[in-house]
Amino acid sequence: MTDRLRRFDDRRVEAVSGLRRRWSDLPRGWRVGAMAAFLVVLYALPNLQIPFIRTTETDFTGILFLVAVYVLIAVGLNVVVGLAGLLDLGYIGFFAVGAYTVAIFGSPQSPVVIKYPWIVCIPLAIALTMISGVLLGWPTLRLRGDYLAIVTLGFGEIIRLFAVNSSITAGNRGITGVPVPPGNWPSFVQTLGVDGEPLGGRSLFSINDTRPFYWLALTAVLICMYAVRRLENSRVGRSWLAIREDEDAAEIMGVPSFRFKLWAFAIGAALGGLSGALFATKQTFFNAETVLLQTSILYVAAVVVGGAGNLLGVTIGAVIIAYLPERFREFADYRYLIFGLALIAVMIFRPQGILPSRRRAVELADRAKEAPVNG
Repeated sequence: MTDRLRRFDDRRVEAVSGLRRRWSDLPRGWRVGAMAAFLVVLYALPNLQIPFIRTTETDFTGILFLVAVYVLIAVGLNVVVGLAGLLDLGYIGFFAVGAYTVAIFGSPQSPVVIKYPWIVCIPLAIALTMISGVLLGWPTLRLRGDYLAIVTLGFGEIIRLFAVNSSITAGNRGITGVPVPPGNWPSFVQTLGVDGEPLGGRSLFSINDTRPFYWLALTAVLICMYAVRRLENSRVGRSWLAIREDEDAAEIMGVPSFRFKLWAFAIGAALGGLSGALFATKQTFFNAETVLLQTSILYVAAVVVGGAGNLLGVTIGAVIIAYLPERFREFADYRYLIFGLALIAVMIFRPQGILPSRRRAVELADRAKEAPVNG
């Protein structure tokens, strides 16, 4: 049975590799057109009545927004885990810092005297999460492996305990009235109404219509993925990969590993804060019950299952983690059991992830060929 599954996975890998080669051989115009058509489909998903992918027991557009947030989280965590090779188990802390920044500085229910508009709160959330990433990384990034993972886990727990016990965050009661982006629907928009009512002149972002929140999150995902891809192909990205493969060798070759690891932590934290800010914006509410360790573990699982170091791979992993449990909600009593078994199977038969980066796949293949050391 095991050999049969491995042969099936080998055939799947060959098929994916063939698709990659055929995609690379296409003329540039064809590839641009295909990507544009795919983006149109992504933006039109809330209005497409596709029976198989729509969720029956929950709001489909709300699930699409959640998937977009998970993808944004996976992109940010991929910078830390997949590119720089730093295991971060407390990523939920950055998510919470971003969400609470928008809530505290924008909600009329918060104790802060000055209430800022949403357009100011988002850059503020990104800045504060970057600062928190630097403050966490500065004294701890000289640690490696399990020790760094334990420190980041402690950071997530500190943020959770602060959120539960602080009067600023209002504990489990939470903060309501989180601001939403400004703007109204254009007056000529009449065909995309909600419950039969035209949208022209109405507020663009409201609790009655989730589509604009999904479009906003999707746009943020695309922009951040483009920026991370450019970073990966730059000198900074090559330094991250060198540090991940062998930090001592990278230091000998002149790569200032501490500085680049700090950059990875700061950039990953910024994307985590942006995802938290978008989540709180859509919910118009945020409380300490959202800051859970198991959620942080799911974020890491999305990166590992999808393929650390590969943007497309971590995107697939995030979609699996966020979408499938909601799509098959009728199996709610067994969701975690099924997810655990599936995760074990992936780690046994596909330890590099569903769609790993080519460099990472070569690394794992070389390690598998190494002869064991006899004691």
